[in-house]
Amino acid sequence: MEGDRSEVTLGVAIPKVDKCKYLGSIIKKRGDIEDDINHRIRVAWQKWINAFGVLCDGKVPVSLKGRIYHMVIRPALIYKIEYCPVKKTQVQRLMVADMRMIRLMCGFTRLDRIRNEVCREKVGVAPIEEKLTETKLI
Repeated sequence: MEGDRSEVTLGVAIPKVDKCKYLGSIIKKRGDIEDDINHRIRVAWQKWINAFGVLCDGKVPVSLKGRIYHMVIRPALIYKIEYCPVKKTQVQRLMVADMRMIRLMCGFTRLDRIRNEVCREKVGVAPIEEKLTETKLI
């Protein structure tokens, strides 16, 4: 098609790309958000690392850790994803990252055999799938 060959110039030719970063999200030509999901998980882990001293301190009450997690890390994890069409596998990956952070915050490992619901209740955060469905249906 002729439209595919046109190029934009602003003094210099601007190259065509399949994906770009805009306002903190990865936008792909075909609308797939897989790269954005990966980026969101990396950003959330970076926020986690920045707050590690507080979130993993045994002297800090778990309820306070949960509030910090709810206000700082969770928004970084689901930023703008609740408005995109998300596949079940992508939601599962977000849930896994979310639960790993929550378990670390509580001081539990999977070997402790503590159910996810118990960890979430202790910290006071809702399941990530529930947060995504508040604004839209998955």
